[in-house]
Amino acid sequence: MPDSTNLGYPNETFGDNLAEGAKNLKDTVTDTANKASEKTKEFGRTAMNKIEESRTSAASSLHTAATTLHQKTDSSVQAAGNVAHSAADKLEAVAGYMRDNDTKQMMADVEEIVKKNPGRSLLVAVAIGFLAGRGLRNN
Repeated sequence: MPDSTNLGYPNETFGDNLAEGAKNLKDTVTDTANKASEKTKEFGRTAMNKIEESRTSAASSLHTAATTLHQKTDSSVQAAGNVAHSAADKLEAVAGYMRDNDTKQMMADVEEIVKKNPGRSLLVAVAIGFLAGRGLRNN
C-alpha cells in the first residue's frame, strides 16, 4: 500500500522530482530575467543612439541658424542688429555645447542647475508643460 504522505511515490523519488522541478523553475525564471535584462539594455542603447544622432543634428541646425542670423542682420538698425547678433551668439554657444558634450554630461548639467535653482526650474517645467499642453490640444 502506498504511503499517503508521498502520494504513492517512494520518498526519494518524490524528493528528487520536487528538487528537479524547483531547479527547472529557477532556471526558467533566471533565463527569462536575463532575456528581459538584455532586451532592456538593447532598448536603452537604441534610445541613446537616437538621442546622440538628434543631438548632433540639433547642434548643426543651431549653428546654421546662428550663422544665418549674423549674415542677415542689417547693420543700419543698430539696436535690432545688436539684439540679433546677441541671439546668434547665444545660438552658437548652445550649438557648441551640444556638439562638445554627450547626452549624459548634458543631463548631469541639467540636474546640477535644477539642484541650484529649484524654484526657477519648477517654473520653467510648468511653462514648458503648459506650452506642450496647448500645442497638443490645438492639434
